[in-house]
Amino acid sequence: MRTDAHRANVRKLLILTALVLLAAAAYMLVDVRFGNEKLVRYAMKIRTPKLIAMLITAFAIGGASIVFQSVINNRIVTPCLLGMNSLYTLIHTAVVFVAGSGSILAVNANLSFAVDLIIMGTAATAIYSYLFKKTKHNVLYVLLIGTVLTSFFSSIQTTLTRVMDPNEYDALLTTLVAGFSNINSKIIVFALILLAAVIIGLRRELALLDVLTLGKERAVNLGVDYDKCIRRLLLGVTLFIAVATAMVGPISFLGLIIANLARQLLRTYRHSQLILGASLFGMLVLVGGQMMVEHIFTYSVPVSVFITVGGGVYFLYLLLTQRRAL
Repeated sequence: MRTDAHRANVRKLLILTALVLLAAAAYMLVDVRFGNEKLVRYAMKIRTPKLIAMLITAFAIGGASIVFQSVINNRIVTPCLLGMNSLYTLIHTAVVFVAGSGSILAVNANLSFAVDLIIMGTAATAIYSYLFKKTKHNVLYVLLIGTVLTSFFSSIQTTLTRVMDPNEYDALLTTLVAGFSNINSKIIVFALILLAAVIIGLRRELALLDVLTLGKERAVNLGVDYDKCIRRLLLGVTLFIAVATAMVGPISFLGLIIANLARQLLRTYRHSQLILGASLFGMLVLVGGQMMVEHIFTYSVPVSVFITVGGGVYFLYLLLTQRRAL
């Protein structure tokens, strides 16, 4: 039987959905010269891939952040804070460095993306599963090691770019710069298929998320294969983050902002609502932020700068307010 809180959350999600639709419509239609048919077609051709990329990115980061927080059982930790973005850029750089910018792995966007996903899925699942097991999900140790891993991955990636051929570096740089003005639209269809496959493949584990948040002992007592579920969910999180990073580049703190906004607004343990809420918040942030970048700041400041600054302040706020839980 549905409670008043459930019905209230449904209304909140419907309002968020309406706001996202309004923001998307505004992004597509603002400053479009409808008197010129060619300019209208050109505007739609330019803006449609950007909008789709923003929606996919918001869904991937929002869903991954909520699931990751439930896996580690802490609301201030997100995949980006533990270096998953840096790991993806390192793997992509290493593939181009080894194979060369003229190879099929670099030229074919879908094949390059598939190779990056296979390597990252294997590496990230092994690294972070081992990390959580050794630290026993202690958030302070996890954050500390995550900071070290981020610096470690970034240092190796920087070293590879310094010894790389300048021409290959120029070709690589366009795929590593975060921003919606330079999205990788070639992998949109592949990304949608992959996200759908991950959701279908992990539907059982996603349905058990509410149980997993009770802790390992209680979940095991309820008949859940806890370790297997955690490994599979980590793989799903890794693939979602890889999709978002491959399409628009690394965006730090976005997951932290939208996941916690969803938790504060909905105040529920139901992950179906939390994931949807975080995704909708992400869509609002990205679409609204990109509109400001294009029509107010005229591309002088990328949206990732606002997200990073705001997310950093919000992260400090969460650390201070959650210190007792730590």
